Amino acid sequence: MSTRIKMNETNPEAYKAMIEFDKFLATTNIAPLHKEMIKIRASQINGCSYCIDKHTKDARKLGETEQRIYALSVWRDTPFFSPEERAILALTEEVTLIHQHVSDATYAEAAKYFDDKTIGQLIMAIIIINAWNRIGIATHMMPAL
Repeated sequence: MSTRIKMNETNPEAYKAMIEFDKFLATTNIAPLHKEMIKIRASQINGCSYCIDKHTKDARKLGETEQRIYALSVWRDTPFFSPEERAILALTEEVTLIHQHVSDATYAEAAKYFDDKTIGQLIMAIIIINAWNRIGIATHMMPAL
């Protein structure tokens, strides 16, 4: 499979808008490792190899362990994640799989650990990586060897 188009070259204005959208994450209260967990988990669900490769590397640079990275796809079945991280991962899955809706239980669990502003920031972080996943998948972006 080869890359179809390079969005930054074919549609530079749209790509620039995505970069600006992504810059919002730097202004949030979300911990850096939690941002990477969101990006990795959404990318696993969506099947974006480019984003999985990029964000697992970024998570490792921030000190994330291999064990936790490998376990993200089965986080419910491990003791590796805190209650706050479990709330983030559940919200990530339900926003990513939005056709199933975000349940009241998932939202209430997130509200136990995060204020309204941070919940909004978490939702935006999830939306941003889902947008990047769609670009990566639609254009066949490939991780470097």
